[in-house]
Amino acid sequence: MGFENLDVWQKSARLSADIYRALKFLKDYGFRDQITRSGLSIPSNIAEGEERSSLQQAVNFLNYAEGSCGELKTQIYIGIDIEYIPKDLGKIWIEEVTSITKMIGALMKQKRQKIASESCHSS
Repeated sequence: MGFENLDVWQKSARLSADIYRALKFLKDYGFRDQITRSGLSIPSNIAEGEERSSLQQAVNFLNYAEGSCGELKTQIYIGIDIEYIPKDLGKIWIEEVTSITKMIGALMKQKRQKIASESCHSS
């Protein structure tokens, strides 16, 4: 099963595209570049981890994706505060990021359990 079939990848890729579309006319290029990069980093790291040969590498990239979720959420809050992002849209995005973070956490837990199970069987 490829990364494209993962719900968490699909959801985070959709959010990234939504952020790009919503902010494409924002003149503060520094802010726009930073928030779009954070959003893009989430599905990119999920995909990169899934393409790695070891479960531990996959977990590492999921960890990076989870960190990018925190970064993106922070930028959304700031974007709302400085009125670059409408409050209603920002709330939706924050809910999405929160959901994605939980999904990443569950996927990491699943992979860590598989790592632990494999190490028990190889002993």
